[in-house]
Amino acid sequence: MTERVALLTGSLAEPRLAKIAAALRDDRLDPVVINIGVKVAALMTAEIVERRLHLPERVDRVVMPGRFRGNLDRLSLRFGLPFVRGPDEAADLPDFFARTGRSADLSRHDVTIFAEIVDAPRLAIGDLLARAHAYRADGADVIDLGAVPGEAFDHIEAAIAALKAEGFAVSIDSFDPSELARGAQAGADYLLSLTEDTLAIGLGTPAVPVLVPARPGDLASLVRAVEACRKANRRFLADPILDPIHFGFTASLQRYAELRRLLPDAPILMGIGNLTELTDADTTGMTALLMGIVSELRLNAVLAVEVSPHCRSAVRECDRARREFYAAREAGALPQGFGGGLMALRDRKPHAASDADVRRLAASVRDANYRIAVTAEGIHAFNRDGHHLAADPFALFPHLEVEGDAAHAFYLGVETARAEIAHRLGKRYAQDEALDWGVAGGPAPPEPDRHRLAFKAAGPTLSPRPGPDAEDEA
Repeated sequence: MTERVALLTGSLAEPRLAKIAAALRDDRLDPVVINIGVKVAALMTAEIVERRLHLPERVDRVVMPGRFRGNLDRLSLRFGLPFVRGPDEAADLPDFFARTGRSADLSRHDVTIFAEIVDAPRLAIGDLLARAHAYRADGADVIDLGAVPGEAFDHIEAAIAALKAEGFAVSIDSFDPSELARGAQAGADYLLSLTEDTLAIGLGTPAVPVLVPARPGDLASLVRAVEACRKANRRFLADPILDPIHFGFTASLQRYAELRRLLPDAPILMGIGNLTELTDADTTGMTALLMGIVSELRLNAVLAVEVSPHCRSAVRECDRARREFYAAREAGALPQGFGGGLMALRDRKPHAASDADVRRLAASVRDANYRIAVTAEGIHAFNRDGHHLAADPFALFPHLEVEGDAAHAFYLGVETARAEIAHRLGKRYAQDEALDWGVAGGPAPPEPDRHRLAFKAAGPTLSPRPGPDAEDEA
């Protein structure tokens, strides 16, 4: 059955949206473009829609622009059919309709994240708790207290007690048998790392041993340690150890696959720090690749480390990857179209409009407010007085005529700088919005309404804030 969908827009975007709608029309979808009677549809309010919208017959739902911030429930109740928020850019409508019916549920996963505090003996209890809370906010399930070789962990018992009191699961990470024994007695939930030779430390306590080979690459010794735990009816995690590039990396990946083949139902942990920390490369791609291996082999846990500053989002990356890949695996799909949280530096579709689209829009502008756009050709800045294109914001500045308007110059400087970054990297740019760095950028902090301040300071040369009929003047 063909679904008839109303696409609400304004006069500036209507021609382009009509072309996109025509390309989308088939025996399943009949998109109808409706001009709400304003210039910029993203600025309309629910009141304007209620006052101006006249729907054609047999419409099944209405798709609003992604930047519409009105009350969708109110509109659904008023018109008696679903109102939904579409993508921010019309160029993304094909993907939006392709995803309909396959909503990505990122609430589920099947991988436990251990986040290591590598210098735990050097941190006071308050600092340990602060770090643990930050890791938990980023998605960690277990806080791993890493010992420092050759340094005493005098407050190990107090650290475990403080973390447990605040609801954390805790692991002790040390090759010192005495520290592991103290940690187990203090109530640690996991012990990293035990071999077949040191396993007795863990078997006498409730702590779950994380097993590693007795010697580097010795998979047979790891299997024997697993068998000893099973014989004792004890829970465990097995870690064949991921080695760094040029020091056994490929062979270590093979060991994970071989261990899964030998022990199809054994819980397995992968520590990713030897790759992320010891490689000069952005971590999002490395994390995605490793978590893809984790997903395919159905490994059960990862240990993430954030020692080097370039690894400071490793825990967040693991959390996002485990959710996206779980959703993709359950859907029997490639890990595409499940949120793109690991797309930090580049976007799959960086340009919301073509050069021709922007030129048509620029020709229709009749006010002094500058619009900024990015296409494959470069950075566009245009208003009623002209349309300028450059790859460097400094080349644009002489044309903007804002030498005597500090607030306006600052605003345009910020926007064109963002536009340059987007153009050089291949990211999506939208005026007045921060660039999307995916999970690597972290959660967006609360922002002051700096655009309102800029508009107020700059006066009528900048676009006004939306009011009841602001679109008639925009």
